[in-house]
Amino acid sequence: MPEPLTLPQPFPTTDEISDDAYSLRLISPAYASSTGELNAILQYIYHSYYFKNCGHREVAQKLVSIAVAEMIHLNLLGQTILSLGAPPVYCRCPYNGFDFYSAKYVAYSRSLKFMLEDDIIGERQAICQYDHMLSKLKNKKVAEIVSRIRADEELHLETLKSILNDFMG
Repeated sequence: MPEPLTLPQPFPTTDEISDDAYSLRLISPAYASSTGELNAILQYIYHSYYFKNCGHREVAQKLVSIAVAEMIHLNLLGQTILSLGAPPVYCRCPYNGFDFYSAKYVAYSRSLKFMLEDDIIGERQAICQYDHMLSKLKNKKVAEIVSRIRADEELHLETLKSILNDFMG
């Protein structure tokens, strides 16, 4: 399994987080929605298959490394959701319970350039989503978790932009 593409700082724990419906509603979309971590994982893995198949093994490995980082984020968000008082089901908001995640949100482009562009768009959306959460969160422990995940998304964005520049150059 490849190493995750993450910053060297440790991830915060979910210790001392308790029921908090407000924070739960804010962070849930980052878990399993069209712009969430689950979608990012599936999209990066899908795109890695095409890059590997076209002989771009290093890019494929980098995409898998980003996917592994997103798995860490998904795990941390799932633990946070559980600590906040809801089951970590794969839906936009566990309290609604019926807006389940769908793989239809994955960008299924077959052009390598478009795949990278879709991944860049996804990282930008994630960063904006996390910025929105941070502007509204009152729970400092949850904000610490969101902030740490957001920092990795910046790293992913810069990495993808560099890959696209190399790929196009």
